[in-house]
Amino acid sequence: MLGEVIDRPNPPPLPSHIPEDVLSLAVKLEKTSLGDTTNAGFQAFRNAANYIAAGTYTLPRLPYEATPIKAFSYDFSEGQCVVRAYINGTCPGLTLVYSHLNFLVQKHDLDLIYVVGPGHGAPAILASLWLEGSLERFYPQYGRNKQGLHNPVTRFSTPGGFPSHINAETPGAIHEGGELGYALAVSFGAVMDKPDLVVACVVGDGEAESGPTATAWHGYKYIDPKESGAVIPVVHINGFKISERTIYGCMDDKEMVTLFTGYGYQCRFVEDLEHIDADLVASMEWALSEIKKIQGAARSGKPIMKPRWPVLIMRTPKGWSGPKEVHGEYVEGSFHAHQVPLTAAKTDPEELKILQTWLASYNPQKLFNESGGPVEFVTRIIPRDDSKKLGQRKETYDAYESLNIPEWKKFGVKKGGQQSCMKVSGELLDQVLQDNPRSMRVFSPDELVSNKLDAVLRHTGRSFQWDEFSNAKGGRIIEILSEHCCQGFLQGYTLTGRVGLFPSYESFLGIIHTMMVQYSKFCKMAAETTWRKHIGSINYLETSTWTRQEHNGFSHQNPSFIGAVLNLKPTAARVYLPPDANTFLSTLARCLRSKNYVNLMVGSKQPQPVFLSPDEADSHCRAGASVWKFASTDCGLDPDVVLVGIGSELTFEVVAAAALLRKIAPSLRVRVINVTDLMIPGLEGTHPHSLSHDDFDALFTADKPVHFNYHGYANELKGLLFGRPQMTRISIESYREEGSTTSPFDMMLCNHVSRYHVAEAGIKGAAQRNERIRVDMHEILSGIKHEISKTREYILAEGKDPDGTYGVPEFDEVYSP
Repeated sequence: MLGEVIDRPNPPPLPSHIPEDVLSLAVKLEKTSLGDTTNAGFQAFRNAANYIAAGTYTLPRLPYEATPIKAFSYDFSEGQCVVRAYINGTCPGLTLVYSHLNFLVQKHDLDLIYVVGPGHGAPAILASLWLEGSLERFYPQYGRNKQGLHNPVTRFSTPGGFPSHINAETPGAIHEGGELGYALAVSFGAVMDKPDLVVACVVGDGEAESGPTATAWHGYKYIDPKESGAVIPVVHINGFKISERTIYGCMDDKEMVTLFTGYGYQCRFVEDLEHIDADLVASMEWALSEIKKIQGAARSGKPIMKPRWPVLIMRTPKGWSGPKEVHGEYVEGSFHAHQVPLTAAKTDPEELKILQTWLASYNPQKLFNESGGPVEFVTRIIPRDDSKKLGQRKETYDAYESLNIPEWKKFGVKKGGQQSCMKVSGELLDQVLQDNPRSMRVFSPDELVSNKLDAVLRHTGRSFQWDEFSNAKGGRIIEILSEHCCQGFLQGYTLTGRVGLFPSYESFLGIIHTMMVQYSKFCKMAAETTWRKHIGSINYLETSTWTRQEHNGFSHQNPSFIGAVLNLKPTAARVYLPPDANTFLSTLARCLRSKNYVNLMVGSKQPQPVFLSPDEADSHCRAGASVWKFASTDCGLDPDVVLVGIGSELTFEVVAAAALLRKIAPSLRVRVINVTDLMIPGLEGTHPHSLSHDDFDALFTADKPVHFNYHGYANELKGLLFGRPQMTRISIESYREEGSTTSPFDMMLCNHVSRYHVAEAGIKGAAQRNERIRVDMHEILSGIKHEISKTREYILAEGKDPDGTYGVPEFDEVYSP
């Protein structure tokens, strides 16, 4: 059985055992009637939109003639009828909401964005965009005429056409519709710091089963109505997923009202199918009035503590207005309406007849004029002002304003001391937040203090509105223990023109891996349009890394998000591992100024040696990698071996290894390199930052052994280096998925990235060309292994690293740049 068998269409949920009196929590409105003209206007827009949406998956062209059935008399054996990916079930609900948002915008002159959560609902939105002229605005070939409609209909979900889900090619979209769960969080992020903006967000009852959506219902608890706009969530319950019923579809009104009351909402049920337009008009008017009441109180200095925001629970049949039955099975009001309800219309006369009847039921001859455009009665409901149309809101495609970034060097620290990268970054971020009070926010999973970024709270606070100690104080910091919410908020905030930062423990940023990938897909396609403008980069800051997991144990070791970003398109991916405080400041300032990238910065929160002055750090970060002459033999000239550090702690171990080698193998010549931009070693042409062959050879030498001490997984670096000549001379040590609740240096030992292991690799490499090293190699390596054993025994016995482990290495030679 591919799907469950139902004995009636649109089955209601069984009654729960919750007391009846909880229904008093649901909002009751007086029934109102709309004028015949208004009612007919809603219906005409929907009929036209649903007709076009249905045609996108069945016909190569749509009929406008007065005898529409005749237009279907094609020779289907020649492929006139095609079946494409189209979710019939969700589209009628989406066009219903679209028509009412048009009405609301017209009546109240609203600034409104429509965010669509249900997957593969693009036909409904594209049809509506065509009717309002927004498709033509951005794609002249889709004009409101016969040919202009023929183009998107025939090319829908085909090579070169629009996909079946909403994406960056869809005007008005700020959300990639391919993966469910994120629409609501994106909507809340979009309204932050935009006090006049309203986002209407449709959450499908299938999407509502996802974890990200379940947590995103708390989004209003982070919206200060004084400074931010509002979201009108519309929970669309049509009852079915691909082959079974939904959770919400099996919950009665008592269960729904208690659930959403607990979330902090007032529920209004929209379910009068006989008078759906009157019901929805009254409900949206009520929702808007509640929003204005809450915002008005906050903006007059008398904020309502724990306001109950409006939510609409809309129950309509799945596939509403489509075929009732096909081959004896219910379609409308069942899971059979989920995708293509008539898959065999090309060959099955019965299905062809049902298709003809279905499309004719929309009366297309009354909806389109002779030239093929929509008649005035269909478009009457659409806002006259183009800038108010849902597909042409500038917030969705041309809103970016760059940040005012202060000169980072004034936050720099003195070379030679020790400082936490996160401490100084917090100082810079504090100033950035002050200088950009309405266009910069920090989204963090409750880890700012732990990650030593608490300086950001010096002049601002958290925006947790349900906490009496942070309510209505204009906080710029969002801390919520849901990485999904942080990512969703950040996406909505960024795609509507602002800039944000997402700091996180390294090990848990991978939770939003696929969200980040979906976002990058949106940005890739946006860049390929001619009309979407620049957006700020999305910025991730990883700290509390595996190298310093603070006795949290094996669970807190996971650098895999680096690989996730590396797999993005080279035009987007940027990964930085600054080695000290000054380089981190330079990198952070650079990322906050950048556009259109996915930036990942990885650094230490514990005090680390400051190897470079602010000026040296600036030069080093511009280059992305450089020879550290102070730690190299004879400034790095004519080395026996090249030792490369990538990552702050890993680089420290390389520097410590260089100092160790001077003691145990004074004849060994070493060049020490730090790579701060991970894209630098990549094969020439694979990334905009990758070194040319000549530059690579100049930096790493053309033929000397090279050993990389890398923070992430070895395969990531191997992938970057693949194709470089003489790969056999390159060795890599990196995180090996080893560790436990242990000391920081034991973590280095466990994963073979300690100074001893780097020195061991240096000896082995140098022995290939330095006969003195070759003669003594066995003895030197035996001594190194002995030191490793002694150090591990000490750590296990004493429960700490040996004294002096983190002292700044000293070199006999004094290097003067």
